[in-house]
Amino acid sequence: MTDSSMVPLCAPVIEDDEIAAAVEVLRSGWLAAGPKVAQFEAAFGQSVGAPHAIAVDSATAGLHLTLAALGTGPGDEVVVPSLTWPATVNVVELLGARAVFADVLPGTLLLDPADVERRITGRTRAVVPVHYAGAPVDLARLRAVAAGRGIALVHDAAHALGTRYGDERIGAGPEPVVFSFHPAKNITTAEGGMVTVADDELAERIRLLRFHGITRDSWSRHNAGGPAGYEVMEPGWKYTMSDLHAALGLVQLPKLGRFNARRAELAARYRELLCGLDGIRLPDVPPYAHTHAWHLYVIQLEPKRLAVDRDTFVAELKELGVGAGVHYAPVHLHHYYRRRPATGGPAAGHLPVTEAAAGSIVSLPLFAGMSDAQQDRVVAAVRAVAARHRVAAADGPVR
Repeated sequence: MTDSSMVPLCAPVIEDDEIAAAVEVLRSGWLAAGPKVAQFEAAFGQSVGAPHAIAVDSATAGLHLTLAALGTGPGDEVVVPSLTWPATVNVVELLGARAVFADVLPGTLLLDPADVERRITGRTRAVVPVHYAGAPVDLARLRAVAAGRGIALVHDAAHALGTRYGDERIGAGPEPVVFSFHPAKNITTAEGGMVTVADDELAERIRLLRFHGITRDSWSRHNAGGPAGYEVMEPGWKYTMSDLHAALGLVQLPKLGRFNARRAELAARYRELLCGLDGIRLPDVPPYAHTHAWHLYVIQLEPKRLAVDRDTFVAELKELGVGAGVHYAPVHLHHYYRRRPATGGPAAGHLPVTEAAAGSIVSLPLFAGMSDAQQDRVVAAVRAVAARHRVAAADGPVR
């Protein structure tokens, strides 16, 4: 099986107009943050219904900036899920605060509002809900937990461009929301992210911290008629997006509806083609009204029905030409978080749903350019590997 014959876990859709847009910027003489970034911010804000959209060079940068702008620091706690990419948690620790892990709900693997409430203390500065796989967390319940306590919600919406909670577009609500444009995401700028903000003062501070704490960025200083002077108001970072990346985003953004519609079709086909497969649990969807962006399609292996560990299952899929992934290895089980200074990490059993999912979750290939024939190959491979390892039921033979 050659690499070219693999069905990849994910793949960006890059068409001629993305290539033309990149070439246009390369020939323009301005590659850093400039007019294309400003255009992309305006288009994105309008698309999701946000008063402010602030382009950054990654979603990690967006989370870091937002928590910093909210004043997060030593002595503070931030409640986070453990079933997430480490960046969600790392930025908390890098600010000198402490990440407090909360469990997820079985089936959807979304942050459990009841467990979040149990983790709240007088030191809680923020909660970072992750809209896992493209489904929205239960915002009404999380907002009720945070209400009246001075606790901010900072959405990690890296999976959730195009997601809605009821009629609310993720990004259009009152809290800051961070999106990702990594090549695996529903649209891509090669690398990049966006922070959407409703509060004017918070948006201003995020913009300040995004570029060294300087009052005027390079484009505004060097553009015709702009003054050359600048002033450092406070130490900041360099987390700006480039015009080259923004040009890709300007072309990709209008395609989001098409891309997400295809993802939804593929998710529905997976459910139809894998429904009833013994030993495989298909992803649940939230019971409340929502629109799912279907960034990921995550199945769970049922250990009582399959005599195979997850890593072997993934390896055998690869042997059959199917790229699969794991989203994610729980953060609280990683080396640093098991051995955090002073108090140590959470003990085993601290997050029972997360820990049960840790060894069973498998992300199947899902991307807007995926063909039905590719998906049929994935389904055939999943069925073959599951059949190879299925445990006979006590009351009858293996089906």
